[in-house]
Amino acid sequence: MMTHTGFVVASYGVSIVVLVALVSWILIDQRAQRRALQELETRGVRRRSEARTDGAS
Repeated sequence: MMTHTGFVVASYGVSIVVLVALVSWILIDQRAQRRALQELETRGVRRRSEARTDGAS
């Protein structure tokens, strides 16, 4: 009788590690992007969409 338990457990383990790595990467990048945006706003750089106050699109 063949058992694939080792393969299944290893596959789940690798999948969990990859998912945790991706979520961590997203969260770290999100923090970096927010810091960069805050720095730009502090220096007075504004979004182009905020400059349009006359209702033109």
